Amino acid sequence: MMPEKGGADHSSELFERFSVELMTSRQRMFRVFYRIGFTPWDGHPIAASLRTLIEGTGDTPALAAASALDVGCGTGDTSIYLAQHGWQVTGVDFVPKAVKKARAKAAAAGVSVDFRHGDATRLSSEGLGTGFGLIVDQGCLHGMSGDDRDRYVREVTAVAAPDARLLLIEFTPGGSIGVPGVDQSEIERRFTPDWTLLATGDQPNPAGRGRDALRYYVLQRL
Repeated sequence: MMPEKGGADHSSELFERFSVELMTSRQRMFRVFYRIGFTPWDGHPIAASLRTLIEGTGDTPALAAASALDVGCGTGDTSIYLAQHGWQVTGVDFVPKAVKKARAKAAAAGVSVDFRHGDATRLSSEGLGTGFGLIVDQGCLHGMSGDDRDRYVREVTAVAAPDARLLLIEFTPGGSIGVPGVDQSEIERRFTPDWTLLATGDQPNPAGRGRDALRYYVLQRL
């Protein structure tokens, strides 16, 4: 039997529609979580891997403060921390209530952060600007579909400055219920050749799911 003309195009269209619907359903789910106050990812101490980049250690100098983008900023704790250390920060999240809370937190803390409602897979069209010297993602990439991960990598690359640092803090596959997760091999595959992996390690997590459930990755824009 001959394949139906246009079958491949039709399949691609259906897959694209499914991906959009899946992303929309996840966004809807997070909006509900914020509405009912179920935000277990919120209010935790600043990640040690981020502190190392921002404050330095005995043998690692701190990054020079510049412009930073906090992708999936939630209610703004990381963005506020960065602003308190001299960074010019833009925070973006797709949940309006989270952005509203983030703005209130920043005002209470007496710091200036540009919080925006936007989509991590459309950063270059959200009017956020480009040339970010630091991009932080604590839990966006690990929940995305394959197609959205492709878009995400393209968008993060498009808004990053040359030599920028990207900090990813993500669950590994099986590291958390309901989260697809991402591992080191996938990260290296997706970000090559525009980025190189500088460091990775186990990231202690408040959920207490054990070693290697949550990992950090520091990449550099080439």
